[in-house]
Amino acid sequence: MSDERPTAYDPYDADRPLMLRCACGEDHAPQDHGKAVATADAANAMQAPPAPVSEEQLGREFIEAALVKALFPREPIRRAFLKAVGRRTAMAAIASVLPVASLQAMAQEKKAPEKKDLKVGFIAITCASPLIMADPLGFYRQQGLNVQLMKTAGWALIRDKILNNEYDATHFLSPMPLAISLGLGSTQTPMNVATIQNTNGQAITLHVKHKDRRDPKTWKGFRFAVPFDYSMHNFLLRYYLAEHGLNPDTDVQIRVTPPPEMVANLRAGNIDGFLGPDPFNQRAVFDEVGFIHILSREIWDGHPCCAFGLSESFIQQNPATYAALFRAVLTAAAMAREAKNRELIAKVISPTQYLNQPEAVVSQVLTGRFADGLGNVRNVPERADFDPVPWQSMAVWMLTQMQRWGYLKGDVNYRQVAEKVFLLTDAKKYMKELGQPVPDGAYKKFKVMGREFDPAKPADYLKSFPIHRMA
Repeated sequence: MSDERPTAYDPYDADRPLMLRCACGEDHAPQDHGKAVATADAANAMQAPPAPVSEEQLGREFIEAALVKALFPREPIRRAFLKAVGRRTAMAAIASVLPVASLQAMAQEKKAPEKKDLKVGFIAITCASPLIMADPLGFYRQQGLNVQLMKTAGWALIRDKILNNEYDATHFLSPMPLAISLGLGSTQTPMNVATIQNTNGQAITLHVKHKDRRDPKTWKGFRFAVPFDYSMHNFLLRYYLAEHGLNPDTDVQIRVTPPPEMVANLRAGNIDGFLGPDPFNQRAVFDEVGFIHILSREIWDGHPCCAFGLSESFIQQNPATYAALFRAVLTAAAMAREAKNRELIAKVISPTQYLNQPEAVVSQVLTGRFADGLGNVRNVPERADFDPVPWQSMAVWMLTQMQRWGYLKGDVNYRQVAEKVFLLTDAKKYMKELGQPVPDGAYKKFKVMGREFDPAKPADYLKSFPIHRMA
């Protein structure tokens, strides 16, 4: 950022409102400035054109103003802050938490998006932080996109809307594109995972009446909620129960419940617990109806949860739009991975149009400093993370669990499905383009409850489980 002169939008001027219209004063976006000027010139050739304004400069100034606007959505607060600390101090402070310089430096060659006006679905959970924050922080606009985020009640509705082309792209549970591509639970439609939205960030939460029943072996007859059959929540809960000797299909009940309804069902006694997404684990603690039994990272540290995805047909028809979406979400993920940005992110995604949660609840989830409902304040910075890499070994593990629990029948070409659905090559390409670290390989190994998963031997892994539903 430069403080040599006020910018066209000047978010650091405490004496005037922050406008996000074009610098020429007309009500159009900066990227449409040239077109608007040309239209005006044609209508009145005798009138001298306005002073030339570089579209590149407009873009740089607009993104900075958008970021500051997201940080201070209420004008009186922004102005009071600026008057209290001064212009230079404010610029330095804001630059320390917002990726202004890196965004303004993005000058790689881009083709214009084929489709600029997009509808992107999301569920109101912290798993979707990168996808959500890209809206108030201006990352979509930086890529020439006008994205309307569509808050959606549940995962079945997300699936139906992407299949009916009502959404152009969407927040997914990471196993969902695999299931849809295989025709499990829906019409078979090629679907893709562009990025993983979040890693870790879930928990098993139990009703407060079960504080003295921490041993899973005592949970026979418990009723649990998960958000969807084809979810990491379902697979991780089943894995955890089975490792403690419980058959998840006969010893307990597992019911699908939309995430926003989990806390209410816990309060009403309809369920004994849930393995669900945040912020609802923390909200149960906040409302004093539940406690956090175990974080999902204690089952599998670094596990994927949600994803950002699109249909194969949309990608083929709109390659430049796809690339622009990819860049916006990856930029957001890189910012979300930095611990210093977590409180800011909690601030911008908590409002009504996004998570509609108390900022204190969301902040506890994202910073990892939280009350667990058992009288402890824990500090687990890795509680939630946002590594965007769609490792194909993760897809293979999900396929083994679909087979294990009877969702997927018969032989499976694990690598073929994983490589078709999880777009790791594209993720690496755009990460490199953005100057982000690019990992090697595609099939990294990992451990789930201490047991190593070798993606080169999925059939052997599958056969090693004594509790399953395979024929």
